[in-house]
Formats: sequence, C-alpha cells, structure tokens
Amino acid sequence: MSRPSLTVWSLLTMVLCLAATSAWAAEKPNVVLIISDDHAWTDYGFMGHPHIQTPNIDRLAAESLCFRRGYVPSSLCCPSLASIITGMYPHQHKVTSNDPPIPAGMTNRDFQKSDAFREGRETMNVHMDAVPTLPKLVRDAGYHSLQTGKWWQGNFRRGGFTEGMTTGQRHGDAGLDIGRKTMQPIDDFIRGCAAEKTPFLVWYAPMMPHDPHTPPERLLEKYRDKTPSIHVARYWAMVEWFDETCGALMGILRDRGVEENTIVIYVADNGWIQNPDKPGFLPSKRSPYDSGLRTPILFRWPGKITPAVIDQPVQSIDIAPTVCAALGLPKPATMSGVDLRDERAVRERKTVQGACFTHNAVDLNNPARNVMERWIIADGWKLIVPTPLSDVSHAQLFHIADDPAEQRELATAQPDRIKEMTALLDAWWKPVPVQE
Repeated sequence: MSRPSLTVWSLLTMVLCLAATSAWAAEKPNVVLIISDDHAWTDYGFMGHPHIQTPNIDRLAAESLCFRRGYVPSSLCCPSLASIITGMYPHQHKVTSNDPPIPAGMTNRDFQKSDAFREGRETMNVHMDAVPTLPKLVRDAGYHSLQTGKWWQGNFRRGGFTEGMTTGQRHGDAGLDIGRKTMQPIDDFIRGCAAEKTPFLVWYAPMMPHDPHTPPERLLEKYRDKTPSIHVARYWAMVEWFDETCGALMGILRDRGVEENTIVIYVADNGWIQNPDKPGFLPSKRSPYDSGLRTPILFRWPGKITPAVIDQPVQSIDIAPTVCAALGLPKPATMSGVDLRDERAVRERKTVQGACFTHNAVDLNNPARNVMERWIIADGWKLIVPTPLSDVSHAQLFHIADDPAEQRELATAQPDRIKEMTALLDAWWKPVPVQE
C-alpha cells in the first residue's frame, strides 16, 4: 500500500488541527468582567442596604464565590481600571491618575483641548502598551475579546482587545453608550463567538451608576419617598438601573447558550457617597477610606466554583491572576495577586494594601511624585499614611473589623501597632520621589 502524498498528509493534519482547535475552544471557559463605576460597597441588597434594590447582582452574589471585603488599590477610575486589567498596582503600571499634569496658568477646559493633554495621555497609553493585560493574554490563547464602557488608554486595541467601542477619547467616547443606551454590541459579539465556537472575554464597564445621575423616571419614583434628598434618590435609582443592565447581560449569556461555561466576575472601580445637598460626592471617591476603596468581588462559574461568602480581605489585583489560573494560562511575573479560588492562599496572605494618587499627575513617569496616601490592612486594622500632597494631616489608624465606617481614629492609642504596620507598608512600597 502506497503512502499518502505530502499534500494529503498536510490536508489531514490541517483537518485534525482544526477539529482539535474547535473542541478546545468549546471547552475553554468564557470570561465576562462586570465593573461598576462609582458605587459604594454598602449599596446592594446582599450587602444590607435598606432601600436600594439590586436583585440581579444579589442573585449573582448568591451563585458566586463572594468576597464581601474586596479592595481596589486606588480609589480613582483610571488607575483602578488599569489595575483590574493588568493585575498590577498603579505604581507598577504607572497609570496613577485620571489625567496628565496641567501646565501652570492653563484652565482644565483649555488643557483638555491642548497638545499638552494629548501628549500626556499618549504617555499614559504607552505605559499600558508596555505591560501584560488580560485581553492580550487571552488573545494569545485563541480568545476574542470585546471592550465596552469605560476605557482610558486610547483605542481599545491598545489594551489587547480584538473588538471594542472606544476609539481613543479621554475615558470612553462611544463606549459610554453601553448600558445607558444599548446592550446590542455585547449581544452581537457573544452571538458571533457562540456561532464560531470561539472562547471570548467581555469587558463590561458602563458609566453607571456614575454621574450624570439620569435614571428612568419609573425607577426614580421608587426612591423619592425613601430619602429627603433628590440627589440621593437619583443615585439610588442609578444603582438599580445598573443592576437591570447586569440582568440583561446575564440574559444574553443564557439566550446564547454560554452561561454555564462562562466565568462572570463582578467588582466596582471605586466607591461613592452621594452628597445629599447637591450633585457630587462626599469624601469617598479619591479617598483612602473604605468608602472609596472597598467593593464586593464576585466569581461565578457554575459547577466549577462553589458559591461561598468570604470575609477575608482580597484585592482587585487578584482578578487577573485568578482568570489566568482558571484558563490554564501562566501568570505573568508582573502579577503579584493570588488565585482567589485557592482558599489557603487567600487565608495565608497577611496584608492587602494600596495607594491613592493625585487626580492630575505631577509626573507621568515617576509614580512616587503623585502619591497622596498609602494604606494597609492587617488583622482587622487599617493604617493610612499621608504624604504632603494629602488633605490627611497625620497617620490614621482604624479597627475596621469593628468600625467599618472608620468613625473612631485610634492612632494616638496604638503607637506600637502603627510602627509595625508602617514597616509592613514600607516593605510593600516605599515611594522615593526623584527630584527635578
């Protein structure tokens, strides 16, 4: 019997490879990241809010490995999102602030139209180019990925996404239509991936409940009589509107037949305490307090991740390495977080920590010059250490295990504890600014 020709062997090899790739893609889990925007950790039904209704996120939490004490490293949108997608602290990926430095004598309005602004944002985008991101990692493993909502680092492709809505404006441009105006781009994308049996990653980061607080009247009516402040009522209604979009997203997964093989992850980028007297926030966003830093973190994967409620502190930098481990991808050396499915690793980690930075950077290449406060949590205690750029005048200590609202400052009574925790904080990162 004669041997098949080289051409026949090549065709057979191609067919077998395509079949194997198709089977592999069908088995690989999909990933959906749901990222709320300016949302306090208290403002969910499952977290005990007496008025806000979040039935869809509550259901997600009940079906998830639910970390009630999650933290973002920095309480500002741009650096927080950059940390979620890279698994790195802001001082590591260098995206520490929302915007570049404002030249002396220039108004913010003029600055955002200037060459200095565009050049500064490009520097920030280059920092993102230089590091691994989840979309880059899964792309190399055969995944398609979709960016929707908030995205600060230029065109969606710079983050490694294969498809997206944002083309390059400051924090989202067309991407900000997601949730508020439409969910169709996500449905179209998932439908296409399901038809091709291609594994996918979706970045769903709508500007919700972020201001402008413009909820549907039907939802606002539910909260008008629950608070004397129309501003608070609008914010509460925005949270429920965001929750409805999360329900719509889960519905898309069910309708397209991919819900069971999809890892759904939930986190908020930072907190928000609504000012009852006017639009805007009270100390929360941009602050080193739990009102700005704390968020629930949820992981849902039916049949693969057992639902449970965990009160051990974890971090949003843990999300990327957890996804890598779940997908069987090697964890880049740049990621210091842990696999949140690993109960022992979560339990044995002694501290979580982070740093808050100026809204406009002082120096785009030297994170140490932008830091306002560093913070660390250990054994139920939280230490905040300010720099001269901070409005916080001195080191502050809270026993957040018993005082989650941080109402009782205990630094004077605990000098030894402050010394011990400062040493741990310095061992993590001690900024040394480079002088001009």
